[in-house]
Amino acid sequence: MNQNDEFLYRLKTANPIETVIGSYVNLIRRGHNYVCSCPFHSEKTPSCTVYTDSQNFYCFGCNAGGDVINFIMRIENLEFTEAIKLLAERSGIEMPSNSKNNNGYADKKRKIYEANREAGNYFYLNLIKQKNRQGLEYFIKRGLTPQTIKKYGLGYASDSYNDLYNYMKSKGFDNQTLIDAWLCAKSQKNGKIYDIFRNRVMFPILNLRGNIIGFGGRVLDDSKPKYLNTNKTLVFDKGKNLFSLNFARNAPYKKLIVAEGYMDVIAMNQAGFESAVATLGTSITSEHARLMHQYCEEVILCYDSDTAGQQASQRAINILSEAGVSAKIIKIKNAKDPDEYIKKFGSEKFRQLIESSEDANLFMLEKCKNGIDINSEQGKIIFTKRAINFLSGIENDIERDVYISKTTEISGISKDVLIASIKSEISKNIKTQEKREWNNAVSSVSLYTNNNNSESLQYRKEVNAEEEIIRYLLKYPENVHIISEKASPDIFITDFNRRVYKSLCQKMCNAEHFTLSMLSDEFSLDEMGRISGIDAKSKKIDINDSVLNDCIALLKAYNKSLAVRNSENLSNDALLEKFQKKGKKKI
Repeated sequence: MNQNDEFLYRLKTANPIETVIGSYVNLIRRGHNYVCSCPFHSEKTPSCTVYTDSQNFYCFGCNAGGDVINFIMRIENLEFTEAIKLLAERSGIEMPSNSKNNNGYADKKRKIYEANREAGNYFYLNLIKQKNRQGLEYFIKRGLTPQTIKKYGLGYASDSYNDLYNYMKSKGFDNQTLIDAWLCAKSQKNGKIYDIFRNRVMFPILNLRGNIIGFGGRVLDDSKPKYLNTNKTLVFDKGKNLFSLNFARNAPYKKLIVAEGYMDVIAMNQAGFESAVATLGTSITSEHARLMHQYCEEVILCYDSDTAGQQASQRAINILSEAGVSAKIIKIKNAKDPDEYIKKFGSEKFRQLIESSEDANLFMLEKCKNGIDINSEQGKIIFTKRAINFLSGIENDIERDVYISKTTEISGISKDVLIASIKSEISKNIKTQEKREWNNAVSSVSLYTNNNNSESLQYRKEVNAEEEIIRYLLKYPENVHIISEKASPDIFITDFNRRVYKSLCQKMCNAEHFTLSMLSDEFSLDEMGRISGIDAKSKKIDINDSVLNDCIALLKAYNKSLAVRNSENLSNDALLEKFQKKGKKKI
């Protein structure tokens, strides 16, 4: 056992998964295990199980899973090494001096970070030093100071198909890394590599450790799309990150101000409101809400005053409420967005606007009156139906009771009738949620099926056999030498399961105490969840040597039949050549 593997074993032993997860969520004992509401997606009934015997967790609702290190990586939004460091500090274990993550997955992520950092430097120098000043003029026209431009590392992508590509190649970056980082793409027509961001002002997006994880680019002409964000990569997911959170988390004002766009946030930050953040070209997601909850208990929504902005506010309020974050809303008058308001009226007036922000639930209740005559009988009925639908989404009983009273005042409907109707609606919503979560669990009985529907339908028996072999290995790692002799990775049909099996065999053969963490440098968090699920979803079904042998035999039989079919499809010349080669081997 090498030093790093021994350290991981000690780290997991010192940080029991039930203790660590229990410090984030409320765990309920179920036999030897625990269940809880999953912290990684919104749900009404617990679908996440913590297994004390294998020291893993798995959510049957969203397929998140893994060991205690994977949990910390997800919940704290940390890299592998940073999660290890946090757990080491938590348990008082000293980090080994040579603890490194050198395998493929971690290496790819490191290269993407390096490429993004170099690209960010290129865009910034392009903005301030090149003769083409249209990017710089745009920011100056928007009222940004040189200090703000430098603080955010703003830049400019020239109107060229290969300027960035040529620069990055001169710095030693290979084509695949540039494609993986979503800085460049490969043309399907001629195979040439070209720049994705062209003739755009550039907004670097940083994580909480100060690494550039992606970019947003705004056009300077009438091109479409107006805004272009980095697509999903190994280090970036727009649904899980917030622009400027790296500044906002350390701001003295402990309420996050959520705006719609980059420029709104930068304008607010420059005016002294450093707690401003924005989503990245998407509505607020449950992941965003949970991320915000780590830094504040209250969010102030500061969306545009147009219809789209108001609709975004309504969606955000519901999602934030599910994550336990209360929300207030700023009503912007005589300006379309925070940037314009600050320019017209100044930062002090904007501060007053923030301090007078309205309770989001009251805002939503008022919205229920839109387009109806509240004084008419029909209007009261429509309002009450809308209000019941809204009030049933408020989880806190005391908070809900306050707005029930307000609804009674507006509609004249008795409180008892309202409460009964709301309870009925809540019960219906819970049943719908439970059905949805059950369907999610059933539809993902085979984790491979989630991402490879066509293959899994075609090879359903084979996929199940592969997963049974992997599950056997996870349950009996001490038998790895016997199993690896019986079954080569080559008999696996699906790519993902083959990768998992091969990696498990390699790690288990070289480790005295195997832990799932040893796979974290080769597989993403989502893939680690899939691996955990293979074991978790069949915990109650026993697997023995007989079942294992049947699974191996099934895969070998399939491969043999495939070889026969391939031989039948060979031309006469190819078939003759094949038999000649076999004959030579016998001599």
